[in-house]
Amino acid sequence: MRPVAPQKDGPLSNEDITSPDVQLIDAEGENRGVVRTREALTEAQEQGLDLVLISPNASPPVAKMLDLGRFKYAAQKKAAEARKKQKVIEVKEVQLRPNIDTHDYETKMKAAQRFIAEGDRVKVTMRFRGREMAHQDIGMQLLLKVRELLEPVAKVESQPRSEGRQMVMVLAPK
Repeated sequence: MRPVAPQKDGPLSNEDITSPDVQLIDAEGENRGVVRTREALTEAQEQGLDLVLISPNASPPVAKMLDLGRFKYAAQKKAAEARKKQKVIEVKEVQLRPNIDTHDYETKMKAAQRFIAEGDRVKVTMRFRGREMAHQDIGMQLLLKVRELLEPVAKVESQPRSEGRQMVMVLAPK
């Protein structure tokens, strides 16, 4: 069995390029045409630069003379910037009971609207205890009322469904 070389991160560069010919782009961005890989590598080293494969699947592969360290640093910064801008969508939960009072219901709905406005998904859970299990229709009506109230700002991701002693519905921002 042959020993496996460790995988390098980033594009192939310098001695790792196996293609005999490359389409060369110099440090100024000028296209120099198809050149032997050895000649391109020698020229890049004379200028104190690296030969980096930009488009390895082209025929012949496209290689550019540039500072590999600076190139990797710029790619790393770009990736970090992209990670910083993405929003992680959380699932917030609002728990209700079938015999909830109107003020408590309104407070829970304000919280649900705030969660949706912030871009989070909302899981509305209706909990049943003891004899409340006999009146699941009341819980279903309340969940349908919640759906109707939040319809302008949210879409139903999963319809109300029974899971043991609770009913669950998931809403997502429109």
